[in-house]
Amino acid sequence: MTRFSISTLTLSLALALAAPALAREPLRIERMDAETAVLLRGDGDAPATLWLSDDTVLDDGDTLIAKDSTAPRVELALPETERDYVILALADGSQEVAAERVLPLQQGSNFRDIGGYETKDGKTVRWGKVFRTGAMPMLTDQDYALLGQLDIDSIIDLRSLEEREVAPDLLDDRTGALFLSNDYLIAPLLANYGQGDGENTYTGMEKLLEPQFRDIFKRILAGDGAVVYHCSAGQDRTGIATALIYDVLGVDRETILKDYHLSTELRRPQYEMPPIDPADYPDNPIVQYYAAKLASGDTKAEPLYTPTGQSHLAQFFTYLDAQYGGTEGYLEQELGLTESDLDQLRSDLLE
Repeated sequence: MTRFSISTLTLSLALALAAPALAREPLRIERMDAETAVLLRGDGDAPATLWLSDDTVLDDGDTLIAKDSTAPRVELALPETERDYVILALADGSQEVAAERVLPLQQGSNFRDIGGYETKDGKTVRWGKVFRTGAMPMLTDQDYALLGQLDIDSIIDLRSLEEREVAPDLLDDRTGALFLSNDYLIAPLLANYGQGDGENTYTGMEKLLEPQFRDIFKRILAGDGAVVYHCSAGQDRTGIATALIYDVLGVDRETILKDYHLSTELRRPQYEMPPIDPADYPDNPIVQYYAAKLASGDTKAEPLYTPTGQSHLAQFFTYLDAQYGGTEGYLEQELGLTESDLDQLRSDLLE
């Protein structure tokens, strides 16, 4: 929904996205084509035996890829229809896991696994536990088949009543997952984007979305399966939720901000709203918002920066620190999470 666009910021962001792996992302898998991906490691990493697995646990059913490999780049036979993981078994008995961060959906937008980033104390966010995405009204049967491999327990919809009216979730019906949402009107949210000077647009969103954010953390703590949460674009409301998780886990904020800004590249707006006739929804402001963008030809995702060049999320962190003493303070004061809850969260999501 961000309205600001400036060429220098776009160029800077493009250069950042073209750079090597993030400093706190030691392993990553990048897709090459529909059948092939590549595992990227650092130069000089210790020898490891590589296995392909349909989960994050090494067992007898896994497929050997390479023994004692030190290659910084390993090509993988990895069809985009399969959600597989690469497990690296090191000589000291330890293991590392890598996965494709962006799920290769045919008609999804910004659907990502939040795993794989290192924390400041050297732990790693577990893969396959929590996923973030944009709206999913146009998923194909192949997409549903891929997502059906994720062991999804819960889907938390961060969108308003008006957004859900025109693009309802179907993934819960297809997977049997628990669906959670909370009713609110879109007008107060849109007001922050369409009025004022474009600065601090996320201020107050932590209050507006308090019930949904609470649901996200409670479902993760329940440990009943993977948790998926989303808004329409998968960048603003979803970006805040992801930042809260990463921050309390101990991922450094530079990495959190870089991950947040990946949405500009990873969104596919054409799949976030189904084809609709605005005349059928004359009183729905979100329909009119998208119709106006479509009519103007402004369908590209815009960089998530303010008119003065500040990251929206960076400004929100500043606000959160001043208002609540940081993310942990917000989670305790507003969402009711206890110190024990946060310890369990770290235990469940870090390795």
